[in-house]
Amino acid sequence: MPKPGTHMLDTVQEIAVYIHRFHNLDLFQQGWYQIKISMRWEDSLYTSVGAPSRVVQYEGTNDVYGVWKVDDTENSFLTQPFRIKYARQDIRLSIMVSFHFSLKAFKGPSTSAAILKFELLQASTETRPESLGLLNMCSVAVHEFRIPPKALLGLHSYCPVYFDAFHSVLIDVTVHMCLLKSASQKKSTREDVADAKINGYNQAFGKVTFVALKQSTILKALVVARDTLIEELQKLGKGIHREIDLTSFYTNMHHITVLDPTLLENLAADGKGSHGKPQYDLEKANGTVDHQTDGLSKNVPTDTVQNIFHSLGAQLSYLWSTFLQFHRANKRRILEFLSNSWSKDRRAEWSIWMVYSKVEMPHHYMMSGNDDTATRGTHRRVASLLKIADDPAQHAATRAELHRRSIAQMRINNRSIQDMHIFGDPLRIPIIMVERVINAPRRTFSENSYFRNLDLIDSLTLKAETKDKTGKDPSGTKSQHEGRELKIVVFVHGFQGHHLDLRLLRNQWLLIDPKVEFLMSEANEDKTSGDFRAMGLRLAQEVISFLKRKAERFSRHGSLRDIKLSFVGHSIGNVIIRTALAESIMEPYRRYLYTYVSVSGPHLGYLYSSNSLFNSGLWFLKKLKGMQCIQQLTFTDDPDLQKTFFYKLCEQKTLENFKNVILLSSPQDGYVPYHSARIQLCQAASLDHSKKGRVFLQMLNNCLDQIRAPTSERRLFMRCDINFDTSAYGRNLNTFIGRAAHIEFLESDIFAKFIMWSFQEIFR
Repeated sequence: MPKPGTHMLDTVQEIAVYIHRFHNLDLFQQGWYQIKISMRWEDSLYTSVGAPSRVVQYEGTNDVYGVWKVDDTENSFLTQPFRIKYARQDIRLSIMVSFHFSLKAFKGPSTSAAILKFELLQASTETRPESLGLLNMCSVAVHEFRIPPKALLGLHSYCPVYFDAFHSVLIDVTVHMCLLKSASQKKSTREDVADAKINGYNQAFGKVTFVALKQSTILKALVVARDTLIEELQKLGKGIHREIDLTSFYTNMHHITVLDPTLLENLAADGKGSHGKPQYDLEKANGTVDHQTDGLSKNVPTDTVQNIFHSLGAQLSYLWSTFLQFHRANKRRILEFLSNSWSKDRRAEWSIWMVYSKVEMPHHYMMSGNDDTATRGTHRRVASLLKIADDPAQHAATRAELHRRSIAQMRINNRSIQDMHIFGDPLRIPIIMVERVINAPRRTFSENSYFRNLDLIDSLTLKAETKDKTGKDPSGTKSQHEGRELKIVVFVHGFQGHHLDLRLLRNQWLLIDPKVEFLMSEANEDKTSGDFRAMGLRLAQEVISFLKRKAERFSRHGSLRDIKLSFVGHSIGNVIIRTALAESIMEPYRRYLYTYVSVSGPHLGYLYSSNSLFNSGLWFLKKLKGMQCIQQLTFTDDPDLQKTFFYKLCEQKTLENFKNVILLSSPQDGYVPYHSARIQLCQAASLDHSKKGRVFLQMLNNCLDQIRAPTSERRLFMRCDINFDTSAYGRNLNTFIGRAAHIEFLESDIFAKFIMWSFQEIFR
């Protein structure tokens, strides 16, 4: 109980959650769905939960049925039920629910993070709309977010909810939070603030009481919350080109100058700027409050403290009310602005698990010479421009493990909303080694900054795309804006795979660019045991048919300005892709090639493979099953290595026309040789002076020459090493032979999320 003559300074934490839409990417089941939202403190010492205090339906929609519901028992909110009928379906919800947390238990601003929980509910049986009251909903997926204490004093953020691989949906959500005066105090209105006067601050103190530390902390937190809210309002207004009028608020703020100067400084308000607006120190800009220093460690009258508290509370109430009205009038613009800001911040936030490096492309791995000199045994070899480690795969795995250990020592303490799928257990997240390969010196740029080089991609690509056939740049002319751009991505599965194997990568691509058209190739489903040439022809025919169909549809709605054709392949799906591109029927379409993503593809075959157990499996498939593709992969389809399928494939210009080439590999993947997935030299080949070694180097050079080839645009070439958390695999045969990591590429999308959102330029 408070002592006689003192007053409690009660505050409340308000967190407003705006649900814009439910977008079905890839739910496996049709039916009735619902979203359940709840909040709680992360610290188990505080048992109170956030209670829904206000619900505002911004606009009606025809896609939902029934009514939303507040569950007072669980302190949760449930949206209206809605029915999902097809993929990529949008359900507009347009509803804001505000949660209130009492801060009495903290005796000041919160020192605990808040957990925002979304649950996807699904009806167990099919129900007609008129029987919605009988729906038996059960939770099928959960996604939680952590709001750190720094953010609780004021943050406006986009918060995309993406449940899991089996419930691939996107819920567009924005979260807005502020510290307010408790409603148990005298309620303040906008009129109260406009007319309020702060009187008596410099009056004779008379009987004095000593202000407690918690009261000082509360007042300073309110100042930070107020100033943060002002800054956020200004940023939102500028971001959406809709200025917020705070003239009356700033006019009223002049009254704060009657505060005692020392007291004013202690409250972190250091005067007003040149336009009568408050200035902000670094402490406030970071949204932090010093809980250790008693800023009011002097005798201050109780009435003065109460007046300051009520004044700050009234100001915050006014600003918060202003924001809520502004948000309702500009909800879509604010969503777009916050979504773009979130997208730009991904590279920085996820860089914890990504290690960047830059290497130069070697000129050549062997000296030029004709076949006669090689046959006479006078083959000469120059040292590789890249140093070959004793075991590159082991070296890469060791680097990743050391980085994983360093993450264990990190204290992740940012102000952003943290996705618990990622931040819940940071040590379980894949480590990604990104290696940017720079072309030969004659073609490199002078900038040293890795990200500066990447930033050039967009401008260079755009400039090249807008050039007309004469090579002139019609920049600024009307023609460059006419017509539509058709973007197609083809996903190709691997050995004995399914056309939906790469659906997780497809879903991430759709999140980055919803306008892309995708083809999940089915031409070789159940047909991956034969000749690669037959598989390549089937894929080429499938792609051409799909491209013509989409181009015709686009043309009916206006002129077609350009086409971007991208490919994603897993395992031998990459061999099928390259074989298809080598087909003569694909020749007219090669100029449209844009981005190529190889997911653990054996680009150099299995000429050198150190996995003896896997090699035994290949021998079994080749000898006992008679699989022609295995013979081609192992270079046993012809006695002369230079007449084998793979050697001839590497001579074809299958990579030359791509603007972006990204090779994904894993040192833990025992199914595909590490060097083969990365198109690089291996130690065994560098030490092999036989014809086998020469053939390998010729294949390697032929592949790299295509990427080195000069183009009108600058080509991006990256190798990305994915190092999965092997502790989750356990000790079994799949782990031992390296199959677990090979399949993990299809069952996890976190690595794809990190890479694709960090380099969005090449996936748009």
